[in-house]
Amino acid sequence: CGGLEGMNGLGKALLGLAVAAAAALSLLGPDAKRFQTPELARIFFWHFPCTIACTLLLFWGAWNSLRYLQTRNPQADVFATAAIELSLLFGLLVMATGILFSRVQWGAWWQQDPRQTSFLLVLLILMAQFVLRSATPEGPRRAALSAAYWLAATLPIVFLMFVFPRLPQIANASFHPSDTIQQGQLDPYYRWTVISMLAVILMLAAWLYRLRVRAGLAELALEEFDGELEADRGGSAATGVVRPVSLPDKG
Repeated sequence: CGGLEGMNGLGKALLGLAVAAAAALSLLGPDAKRFQTPELARIFFWHFPCTIACTLLLFWGAWNSLRYLQTRNPQADVFATAAIELSLLFGLLVMATGILFSRVQWGAWWQQDPRQTSFLLVLLILMAQFVLRSATPEGPRRAALSAAYWLAATLPIVFLMFVFPRLPQIANASFHPSDTIQQGQLDPYYRWTVISMLAVILMLAAWLYRLRVRAGLAELALEEFDGELEADRGGSAATGVVRPVSLPDKG
């Protein structure tokens, strides 16, 4: 156990160093020349990696939702829920950094940009998942409803994130840069900083996911233990022996 704890401590230390190094890279880089406020172009170093993390977690949640419906294994529900929760977290970071980018670059917190609006819809779909879970009693029914909802929601999410922004009329109306990375238009320093930040954000997401899964599995084990205790108590009551009691003779 001591060795495992030492490895966990080392992993946390390395992750902390990686986050610090990536943050330093993002701060020490040159200002963006074509940015309205050049020094604030560093928002992109956080915005883009959070988008990737959010997307990967969305699909990981969908995969585990499918696994739950196929196997009815409650652990798959734990994996799916952890992924979707963290996807919402990183999605909120994407929205926050995007709004800040909009204010700095375009002069308005909300630009009515189609890309902003479509991602807001994605966040609302994510939030609806947790409204559904909170409104349903715990148990297999809640897990099944959540899994079915998330699989059904994956299709509109894919459309909103990958198809809708690339429609010609939307791409022409949007202020959002869509070809900077695909066409290799990033400055070499920015490119390597984005890659470094992406690696760090994904490691951070994996660490948070592991923690959330451990907590979820612990809750699941506790629920199963409570269920076994209730079953044992019920069995004892059902098989109890009723002894005859003699009453005093009144006559």
